[in-house]
Amino acid sequence: MSSEQPAELKLWGGRFTGGTDPLMELYNASLPYDKKMYVADLEGTRVYTSALHKVGLLNDHELSEIHRGLKLVEAEWAEGKFVEKPGDEDIHTANERRLGELIGRDISGKVHTGRSRNDQVATDMRLYVREELAKIRAILVGLIKVFVSRAEKEMDILMPGYTHLQRAQPIRWSHWLSSHATYLANDLERLDQVIKRVNRSPLGAGALAGHPYGVDREYIADNLGFESVIGNSLTAVADRDFVVETLFWGSLVLNHLSKFSEDLIIYSTAEFGFIKLADAYSTGSSLMPQKKNPDSLELLRGKSGRVFGQLAGFMMSLKATPSTYNKDLQEDKEPLFDCLTTVSHSLSIATGVISTLSVDAAKMRAALTMDMLATDLADYLVRKGVPFRETHHISGEAVATSEKLGLSGIDQLTLEQYKQIDARFDADVVNVFNFETSVERRTATGGTAKSAVLAQLKNIASSLN
Repeated sequence: MSSEQPAELKLWGGRFTGGTDPLMELYNASLPYDKKMYVADLEGTRVYTSALHKVGLLNDHELSEIHRGLKLVEAEWAEGKFVEKPGDEDIHTANERRLGELIGRDISGKVHTGRSRNDQVATDMRLYVREELAKIRAILVGLIKVFVSRAEKEMDILMPGYTHLQRAQPIRWSHWLSSHATYLANDLERLDQVIKRVNRSPLGAGALAGHPYGVDREYIADNLGFESVIGNSLTAVADRDFVVETLFWGSLVLNHLSKFSEDLIIYSTAEFGFIKLADAYSTGSSLMPQKKNPDSLELLRGKSGRVFGQLAGFMMSLKATPSTYNKDLQEDKEPLFDCLTTVSHSLSIATGVISTLSVDAAKMRAALTMDMLATDLADYLVRKGVPFRETHHISGEAVATSEKLGLSGIDQLTLEQYKQIDARFDADVVNVFNFETSVERRTATGGTAKSAVLAQLKNIASSLN
């Protein structure tokens, strides 16, 4: 069953005399989700019409009326007074329809001269994404600063470092914080690269073949704050690489949030007890009153799958589209918008979690065991000139001997027992069995020594601007 009303008010209505199936109207419409780009759409029209005026396609009065009307339309959106009507299939159609009601269609009908929704929507999206990524960047910088600040203040807390979730070597809690701040600093660097590629102007490319009236695309780009113009009109209307990159970046940064969330979930268990989440980022059980669940961290971990799914889904929509604009590209907005919201909220939650959690330094210290200094024992002999492959075997024999004798650790072996393992052990072997000494020995760049961790934090902080 199809509608009886012709599509005369649609931007593409002249070719069609019949109505559209109501379901097709719904299937085709994007206004429910793309109306959040209303500011970008109106700003693009403002600058575009100034460019039309610049080449004599609008007179002074027409330009003034258009700009006056655009301000009124923006105010209606901002105040929640904009009335959506049937036929408003997207934000572009809705804004132009309302502009015509306010200033007359004889003038508003000129705003689309030489422009297509193909270059218009690409412009709107780039303007919107640029603005949202700038907001996300500020939140990310704030999160990194929280990591750095905690690391500087809690430098003296020691804890086990893990591989395969098995205790490996002693590290500083600050070193753990620094490691995740490093991931996020790399994400910040990647984000700046994405923003640079987002910030290119497609406006003035027309439907696909360029602009017939010699409009100044560089003027348009400059006035919209773009760094450059996309130099090929076919690419300008079809390029959604910036969407893919944004989705990929969001997926990667959420992956990094998921990784430290997993660590903190483990560290918050009673079996570990290293950290405790603030009540603001925890929930209780509907049945068990004693429970304090790390839901904030579990949601951060779960959201990473959501955003990756959006990336994978859009890549499948994009992969087989032929050249220039195809309606498949409308599938870019919902995953993109949801990704931006999810990433923004996730970074904010992560900032709250890290800034408010409490650390049990005593439990972290108590989890350190002397077997974690087995590598230090091997290093002790290396410093005496013994090849590491040999010292590794000797140290392993010391661990095995202490276990066989039922001792609590390798520090409990006597000097005589050490000499029975290898005659090159001396009385100074006892100096190995100190966790602080162990972490302080690792002074090379990236290590656990206080000087090395402070250098890491300084390097991370210097990358923020």
